[in-house]
Amino acid sequence: MRQLFDAHNHLQDERLSPVRDQVLRALRNEQVRYMVVNGSSEQDWPAVLELARQYPEVIPSFGYHPWYLKQRSADWEQTLSGFLDQTPSGVGEIGLDRWIKDYDLEDQEMVFVAQLRLAAERNLPVSIHCLQAWGRLLELLEQHPRPRCGFVLHSFGGPKEMIPALSELGAYFSLPGYYAHEKKVRQRDAFKSVPPDRLLLETDAPDQSLPAERVKYPLLDAQTGKPINHPANLAAVYNFAAELLGEPIDSLAGRVEENFKRLFGSLKTL
Repeated sequence: MRQLFDAHNHLQDERLSPVRDQVLRALRNEQVRYMVVNGSSEQDWPAVLELARQYPEVIPSFGYHPWYLKQRSADWEQTLSGFLDQTPSGVGEIGLDRWIKDYDLEDQEMVFVAQLRLAAERNLPVSIHCLQAWGRLLELLEQHPRPRCGFVLHSFGGPKEMIPALSELGAYFSLPGYYAHEKKVRQRDAFKSVPPDRLLLETDAPDQSLPAERVKYPLLDAQTGKPINHPANLAAVYNFAAELLGEPIDSLAGRVEENFKRLFGSLKTL
């Protein structure tokens, strides 16, 4: 069976805690070889580290997401460096976000650049979140050091016209199953312009669920009863991507594996 690689999820999320053993069994059944598990703040970095120690499939990544910057401690940079020292890991999820209410873009940029610099100094892959700030993100990436290994634009939603410039800077573009929803026409069209050697796939579980008819592993949040995204739905993301790009699934899977190993290969024996 082909092996699958998830470029971005949040396995540490508390919504998955009650079913984590079940989730891991399903992931192994679906031949998910590696998944990049992204921390979002100092609060969840310990959980990400513990998952990496427990499960060989987990590639940990530690970073401050722009949604949680107001929670950061005075010594957050030192804390982040400490986590990066403990195990081979990436930096992320970091980024810029003009979509959230009452955003402070100046503060976001300061924290983003600091984390980008840390990744460049250590040559670690970065997972980047961006909403409604693509032009400014491009400027910051052009102006500041970047890791030589590259970076991934998680759930890339920028204009397709920016893909060549971002690729030149070292970007990989990660496609979520959520873009299979009918309304995501522009995003699907953009991914048709992504260079073959720059494509990655992701679940972003437990968020960004596929359309219901594509879901193989339905899952409900134990607290709210609402549907959430099961990480083992990665196989369905592969099927969606193959349809979108008009490529045989085995060919696509082989290409995604090569791209994933090129970006994250320094962190695991891939």
